[in-house]
Amino acid sequence: MSAIEDVSSVRTSFRNRSICVIIPTYNNVGTIGCVVTEAQRYCDDVIVVDDGSDDGTTEVLRAIEGIELVHYDHNRGKGHALKVGFMTALHKGFAYAITMDADGQHKASDLPAFLEANKQWPGSLILGQRSNCSEWQNKGSRFANRFSNFWFCVQTFHFIPDTQTGFRLYPLKKLYGYRLITSRYEAELELIVFASWHGVKLYSIPVSVYYPPANERVSHFRPGLDFARISVLNTVLCILALVYGLPLWLWRKTTKVLRTVATAAFLLFPLVFVFTPMVWCYVHLGRMTEHKRCKLHLLIYHVLRFAALKTGIPGARFRYVANETVDFSKPSVIVCNHQSHLDLVYLLTLTPRIIFLTNDWAWHNPLYGFIIRHAEYFPITMGIDELMPHFQSLVSRGYSIALFPEGTRSVNGNIGSFHRGACYIADELGVDIIPLLLYGTGRVLRKGKALMEKSPVYLQVGDVISHEDLEQKGTLKEQTRWLQDMYVRWYGRVADGMAKYV
Repeated sequence: MSAIEDVSSVRTSFRNRSICVIIPTYNNVGTIGCVVTEAQRYCDDVIVVDDGSDDGTTEVLRAIEGIELVHYDHNRGKGHALKVGFMTALHKGFAYAITMDADGQHKASDLPAFLEANKQWPGSLILGQRSNCSEWQNKGSRFANRFSNFWFCVQTFHFIPDTQTGFRLYPLKKLYGYRLITSRYEAELELIVFASWHGVKLYSIPVSVYYPPANERVSHFRPGLDFARISVLNTVLCILALVYGLPLWLWRKTTKVLRTVATAAFLLFPLVFVFTPMVWCYVHLGRMTEHKRCKLHLLIYHVLRFAALKTGIPGARFRYVANETVDFSKPSVIVCNHQSHLDLVYLLTLTPRIIFLTNDWAWHNPLYGFIIRHAEYFPITMGIDELMPHFQSLVSRGYSIALFPEGTRSVNGNIGSFHRGACYIADELGVDIIPLLLYGTGRVLRKGKALMEKSPVYLQVGDVISHEDLEQKGTLKEQTRWLQDMYVRWYGRVADGMAKYV
């Protein structure tokens, strides 16, 4: 991919993920033009807040096309300029905003790094950690940053290596108390403290920084007065940490525990004490016929549809996007990306005539292994060749074979490496592939985590991949690689569209 194509892709992703750039400025006539035009190379949506400049900055900005310029006559301070920028961005419908300083110290070439961080941690506040600032900062600036880092840790119990950086990505719908922030430099500290108190995840990424020589530098920081304001603010925030931040933290932990307990009670209690005994009785009363097995699948289908769709899993705001061209009654190989233990719950609501490949722990699970075994699910460890006669029998009886090509849950939700099983089974059985995509289940119940979070959950049905089309992709290895690449692009588009709702 050429540099031009790469920049174009970045611009498209910024627009798709609803991200803008906010640049507050006050008397930066020598640098503002270059800063804004460089930002426009990567992002089409640039908001500049002119905080009462009187040195010609306003005239420079008015000559730049394609920006949203907000200007007022009297200087009100950086905190006020940020507040105005956030309000403008929210009014225009943006979900995220990247703030840059107007003095040229931040490099627009780091904007794609914020985009990638937003893809990895959607809904989080990303701070640019100045990797080479020690080369340019004086001793006073270094002390002020360490001082701020220390008090931030005291107030939030979190450590951030660079709390004074102005190069940040804010999730606009998770900005708490921004209308009440102070008007000067300390406002940036307030924003991250309140975000942390309200449970917004904070991450740091390395960014470059340039400080011009002292005789060329334009700084509006007043060391004595502004440092005193920050000290007073830290005193107030320490008090608020006890009476506001700590209760919020306790409430968040309590709600997570209650949400997890409610989900377990809602799904596991009926499963263990109602559904499993009912299935046991159903299976053992009389001979297990094909008709009885179909009824068992239909029962699983209706129970999970009621649980996942009618009642809803706590914290999971579910949205299903159907595909009218897809016929689930036709036997096929159904594939889906794998994010969470909750995936199976949603996929089993699509059709009663579906058989999943499971791992050994699910096959032998004491809570629901009995149901899985009698529903003719098979452990993947049996091997594809040994399972193929079972698959042929199931397909002839009208069932589809469903599996996760990644083989395991993704830790971060991104698409992992695909195994060749899905394409091999489709080739051997001569059936089509129905691709499904899940987004959000890994955020609700993340791999390795015990407590459930809140997140939108999105299930989309893709276009059928016919057996003939799959054969044209080449060898089994090439077919698998093509399928994986298709999922990577598909998931990227869905993640871009869902980022604003996280």
